[in-house]
Amino acid sequence: MKSDTRLQHTKVSHRAHQTVNPPVEKGSSLLVKTRAELYGTGTVYGRMGLGVQRELEAALRTLENGTHAQLTANGLQACALAVASIARSGDHILIADNLYGPNRRFCTRRLSAMGITASRFPPNLTPDALERMIKPETRAIVLESPGSLSFEITDTPAVVKMAERFQITTILDNTWSAGVFHRPLELGVDLTVQSLSKYAIGHADAMGGVVVTRSETLAKKLQACANDWGLGLSADDAYLALRGLRTLHNRLRQHERSGLQIADWLANRPEIDSVLHPARSDHPQHHLWKRDFTGACGLFGAILRPVSDVQLDRFLEALKLFRMGFSWGGYESLLIPSDGQLKRLKEDPILQKAGPLLRLHVGLEDVDDLMADLGGAFDVMAANA
Repeated sequence: MKSDTRLQHTKVSHRAHQTVNPPVEKGSSLLVKTRAELYGTGTVYGRMGLGVQRELEAALRTLENGTHAQLTANGLQACALAVASIARSGDHILIADNLYGPNRRFCTRRLSAMGITASRFPPNLTPDALERMIKPETRAIVLESPGSLSFEITDTPAVVKMAERFQITTILDNTWSAGVFHRPLELGVDLTVQSLSKYAIGHADAMGGVVVTRSETLAKKLQACANDWGLGLSADDAYLALRGLRTLHNRLRQHERSGLQIADWLANRPEIDSVLHPARSDHPQHHLWKRDFTGACGLFGAILRPVSDVQLDRFLEALKLFRMGFSWGGYESLLIPSDGQLKRLKEDPILQKAGPLLRLHVGLEDVDDLMADLGGAFDVMAANA
């Protein structure tokens, strides 16, 4: 069966009820009948999840083509769990400089307090150059492809091949593709991370995260770390994530169509210096995207030609359909100025851009209405320039 079909039929075998969707079971204390059961290895406390969490895990394993899925309460927890389950005091990790900001902050600030050092590297560093950054104590390489804000595509198979020679664990944030357009585990990546708050849930009304792997050894480490930290996902949020997954493919197809249409339209606007969309042929790593991905979501970047802060504010405040707000992946269109988040290595090319960097998430609204909204805001920006 194709992935669209398999994602609709991931019901766990022990379900005893007749409803199409699983019931939301709410409980902290779980009752058992024997002492052996109480101190066994099964689910004995509500934090470990019940039926709806088990069904969500099954769906996410199907989505990412993995064998183990560890749920968390949000995407940042999933990012942190993936790294912390592997690294120990005295270890070293390598992180791509285009990681999701809070994840990069965790790796450089919180891990430092735990005795773990992190070195940042440019996202398009060649595997040979990356290899020269490896230390005897390097335990993990953390990637995000495409990268947050700047949308670089990593040559993941090349990095994986190099990491395997040094027995280094690879971790990749796969939120942009939602597990639909990119299968890192099939490329040899050890752990994939997703923020379920984005496309999986898809309605901007709940949060969640997941780490998926094919390794039994890594799965045990994830579970142990999650138990030590008390991580889990509530039944209500798990239900919303599971419900969102059932329509994920259809929603993503519209996000992809509308996003590309608007990206192409923006590329021809006089206000725009360049568009950062991996599915466009002018993207520097388009060949890697075409090789390793099967589609694109609705999130991409655009660089304006130089404008004043006053002009930028006029543009942002004139928008009616594109609203300003963090996160993305919901049904609504969002647009934010991103320069305040560009804490990158000084040699990073993105810092040499022409004007302000914008991040757009194209939602499910009519694409003509969205282009009219952007066009009207550009007109306001140009007035009295």
